[in-house]
Amino acid sequence: MAKAAWVTGGASGIGAAVSRRLASQGYQVLVTDVDVAGGEKVAAEVGGVFRRCDVREPSDSVAAVSAAVDTFGGLDLAFLNAGVATGFGLEDGFSPEAYRRVMSINLDGVVYGAHAAIPALKARGGGDIIATASLAGLTAVPFDPIYGANKAAVVGLVRALGPLYAPQGIRVNALCPSFAETAIIENVRDVLVGSGVPLLEVSDVVAAFDAILAGEGTGEAWYVQVGRPAEPFAFRNVPGPRTPAGDKAPAADPSVQITAFREG
Repeated sequence: MAKAAWVTGGASGIGAAVSRRLASQGYQVLVTDVDVAGGEKVAAEVGGVFRRCDVREPSDSVAAVSAAVDTFGGLDLAFLNAGVATGFGLEDGFSPEAYRRVMSINLDGVVYGAHAAIPALKARGGGDIIATASLAGLTAVPFDPIYGANKAAVVGLVRALGPLYAPQGIRVNALCPSFAETAIIENVRDVLVGSGVPLLEVSDVVAAFDAILAGEGTGEAWYVQVGRPAEPFAFRNVPGPRTPAGDKAPAADPSVQITAFREG
């Protein structure tokens, strides 16, 4: 039985390229996007199925997973890739409406997508969730703080879900590319190039996606930088608690496992 994949933001850029790669590897692909014409074109190209999905709407993600299960018999992989640029800070250009839009697409879309996909992956006996975050989720981006905030939240979500669902055979990882040659940078491309920032080829991001899928890790955030091999970012250990001088630390309760705070 062929494996089945669901790709959000699949009408262009990284989503379209990953859809093509998955199809070449034998996956049946459900391509979703709000760009109907672009999504239908990619789906036809990869021999898959298109469904319109606005990731801001939880019901759209549930319907997409149902479509994958009904059409392909199950779901093995969810690539939660849909995202938009921010382009504003906390002063000029800021509005609650603009803020909610970008947070809803870039963060809520991953939450709703994972929520919809997990039951189908469990039914399959396991599978993969890969979310597109960004290098902006791993380092400070003073020129775009809202984008940095929602991408950092995606990284935090993935790192928590990884160990949570590992016992059920579901791996959850994040793809964190630097600036890539896609439509999301079209408004800042000249500034980036003029500043000497090297741009990733989409093929480099797809190669990193392949490496995540071929690996065994979970809860990882893979950075993708020009001129470097993609690999999981190594987070430092969180410092442990300190006790007042002379006091003894409380005995650990062996029945409580706080694995989220034992970073490797």
